[in-house]
Amino acid sequence: MKLFLKLNKYWNKLISRKKRKVIFKPPFTYDHTFKILLLGPPGVGKRNLIQRYCYEVFDPMDKLTIGVDVHVKTLEIDGKRIKLQIWDVAGEERFKFLLPSYILGANAVMIIFDITKFKSIDQMNDWIQIVREKAGNIPIMLIGNKLDLEDSRELKKEEGIEIAKEYNLSSYREISTKTGQNVEKTFKSLTEYVMNNLM
Repeated sequence: MKLFLKLNKYWNKLISRKKRKVIFKPPFTYDHTFKILLLGPPGVGKRNLIQRYCYEVFDPMDKLTIGVDVHVKTLEIDGKRIKLQIWDVAGEERFKFLLPSYILGANAVMIIFDITKFKSIDQMNDWIQIVREKAGNIPIMLIGNKLDLEDSRELKKEEGIEIAKEYNLSSYREISTKTGQNVEKTFKSLTEYVMNNLM
């Protein structure tokens, strides 16, 4: 009986160790990990963009970001497994001093504004300058949000394209975080752009 109890105890320890090994073993590896920063003034929908892209939800009453939020999304492009670390950086003036440290190590930046509020693009020049100083010539994509409010737009698509050209940005896209229109395509396009720059 004692021998049986000892064997049983030993067996349980063995099983427990195996389970622990499985729990702590990474489920998969990535071919690339990219850090993407989302910049823009408060209320333009940066947080909603992450919620829509990473979790397929939209909350119009979502709170403003304080400091920074980091989310992860995995996607596959051309047989490569990509991990995106998406950093939602607060757009309020009081958090601007943190921006240079958040930019370090970034692979790409999205500058988001509200197409129904022309003023939401005002600080774009400051952000571009900080990005170029701290991260060099990484891809910067200009994104106009709230495409679902087409009738209330204050900035035309053609104007957005011209602004992106003027500041030598990677491209200009328009999305709707409410409906999800162009959200997936936009992240995929930026990821492909980053990957091509690695070649």
